[in-house]
Amino acid sequence: MKGRKLFAIAMVALVAVSGAFAAGSTDSDSYNIGFIGPMTGDNANYGILCENAVRLAVDKCNANGGINGKMVNMITEDSEGTVEKGLAAIEKLSSSDNITALVGPVFTGVAFAVGERCQNEGIPMISPSATHKDITNIGDYVFRTVVSDGLQGDVAGHYFYEVLGYRNIGCLYIKNDYSQGLYEGMKEAFEACGGTVSAVETAQIGDKDFKTQLTRLKASGVEAIYIPNYTVEMAQQLEQASQLGIDVPFLSCDGFSNPDIYNLAGDYTDGVIYVAPAQVEESEAYKTFVDEYTAQFGVAPDSFATNAYDATNIILEAIAKAGNDRAAVRDAIAGIKDYQGVTGTVNFAANGDLVAYQGIYEVEGTTPVFLGSYTVDNGKLIQVD
Repeated sequence: MKGRKLFAIAMVALVAVSGAFAAGSTDSDSYNIGFIGPMTGDNANYGILCENAVRLAVDKCNANGGINGKMVNMITEDSEGTVEKGLAAIEKLSSSDNITALVGPVFTGVAFAVGERCQNEGIPMISPSATHKDITNIGDYVFRTVVSDGLQGDVAGHYFYEVLGYRNIGCLYIKNDYSQGLYEGMKEAFEACGGTVSAVETAQIGDKDFKTQLTRLKASGVEAIYIPNYTVEMAQQLEQASQLGIDVPFLSCDGFSNPDIYNLAGDYTDGVIYVAPAQVEESEAYKTFVDEYTAQFGVAPDSFATNAYDATNIILEAIAKAGNDRAAVRDAIAGIKDYQGVTGTVNFAANGDLVAYQGIYEVEGTTPVFLGSYTVDNGKLIQVD
């Protein structure tokens, strides 16, 4: 809570510096959209994959003549995964670049800070990956094309208890908004079903050695260990767990859908079960996107990159309807209905959340196998396919 207050103080000062842009209506020979994500550092893979998707969407738009005869400029800012860099990025994008809308930020903690700035400035923002349940509570300018932790945690807790049959599990999470939010949501649902999360270990952002925490989890006698973290951290945790002879199953989250996990820890991923966005139907639009993305960037997109592609195209469509007027663009985004994206049909709830389901995956070696889509309704786990 203290951290949030500091963010708010910092953002009030930033708004004062560039309040002249709050109205958000400009005349220009082009349209500017921003992207904020970690382009350097341990978790740069997340930002790079998403930025590729945004660039692909913008390049295709410009190749087809742009919007109303105007080209679209994509302006990328590197958050390095930190709030401070994220705030500096949105200050530049808002004041100097005068963006009409923003794709990102990628990380949840950065999205909290940047989201408040976007709300105060009236800049429409769509995050492809900020999952904490409270992100969209910031205000009506904040949207996301990723499922809320509220649903992910709910599905995870029910699935672990009802389908996998676990009654006593442990958890190792990093102290950041993303990991802690997932842990809290899963724990609440799991214990509501009758289970117990009897051993909980934490670590700090940037930690590399988790053997002390893993040793305690091993000694606790839990049936499985939930690791709702980012790719690099989970890779280290799985490798160190193997070194310690831990043989209980590992459970995880949508962070595990990043294919880099198999480059970093492919010898240790077999058997991991994780919750992530439901598998995209093999539509022609999706196949075309994957083919074009892979051909241009030499790597396949992950689920967040796929979300970023839809987020960008939704923004481009909104700009085509509303021009550079930020408020009108926000209204156009909020008003979309049954948008046919590469992730399937996209609708936003009244609070800006994506209306969607969660998928369950089990890794066989280094290949994730889709087990089905689920939601929770009135406290009951429901399989929807």
